[in-house]
Amino acid sequence: MTTSLQRRPSAAARARWTGGAFAVLAVVVAVYAVGSGDYPMTFAEVVRTLAGHGSPADAFIVNEIRLPRVVTGLLAGAALALSGAVFQSLVRNPLGSPDVLGFTQGAAAGALVAVVIVGGGAAAVAGGAVLGGIATSAAIHLLAWRDGGYGHRLILVGIGVAGVLTGVNSYLLTRAQIIDAARAVLWLTGSLDGRGWGNAATVAVAVCVVGPAVVACGRPLRTLELGDDPAHALGVRVASVRFGALAGAVLLSAAAAAAAGPVAFVALAAPQLARRLTGAPGPNLVPSLCLGAALLTAADIVGQRAVPGHQIPVGVVTGLLGGGYLIWLLARRRNDG
Repeated sequence: MTTSLQRRPSAAARARWTGGAFAVLAVVVAVYAVGSGDYPMTFAEVVRTLAGHGSPADAFIVNEIRLPRVVTGLLAGAALALSGAVFQSLVRNPLGSPDVLGFTQGAAAGALVAVVIVGGGAAAVAGGAVLGGIATSAAIHLLAWRDGGYGHRLILVGIGVAGVLTGVNSYLLTRAQIIDAARAVLWLTGSLDGRGWGNAATVAVAVCVVGPAVVACGRPLRTLELGDDPAHALGVRVASVRFGALAGAVLLSAAAAAAAGPVAFVALAAPQLARRLTGAPGPNLVPSLCLGAALLTAADIVGQRAVPGHQIPVGVVTGLLGGGYLIWLLARRRNDG
């Protein structure tokens, strides 16, 4: 006789089903985003145009105007969520995310240097963001590492570095010419407005090349959450897994910042929401990736439609929503503690 426990799906199966549902949600949200706007298109018209059977006008609007922005949002959201899931798993703390730990501020500092000091264009800003994120991650890693582990030091050091870099970024803005300052401020808020295929390609390289390697670390990361000693006993190469996952997460967050700016709180909220909805232990990398893509794209839709005649940058929307989520998370942890 089959018991209710036997009929209940396993955590792994539920995680797979939930991840698939998140992927479908991301696709639906993306198609809706492509079809909405001053020139509305139905779901069927968008699909037909993407398949190459739309009218010339539909093809131009979809392929040249709307699709690059949507693809950039999907990939940036996926990269941020995957990066946040890795950080939260490594530090074993829901507050572990690139924007809390200072990596996003480092990418912003690199981009500001490219704009204010170098005077470069979009390519220089993207390169500066990636280099700034990598340099900041190296500094935080060296400052936080002690006796072969991190503990909560990574969060504390990251918050301190983020504070320093916030001051540096503010100073760089005061040094900028008015046009450069306006361009830099728009980038710092996090925006998908005007994003083209070049921006999508920047984050696509990271997601397609680095993403699979990070996802492959999912099982070792879940074991590593038990502690270094149990992970060693179970055959996990702790140092290699930690360094590889951390390097991949840094590259993903830097690439997302280069493409869309330092969008806040997606990396913080998406992994926690994915973990709660799947009910599965471990970092839940694939569900987090899919949910992050859907969240950032949906937030961009809200930013475009919330105020008629005006566009709110997606970073403002995610900041408002994510800030509320962070307050709730801290209040819940306080009540539990």
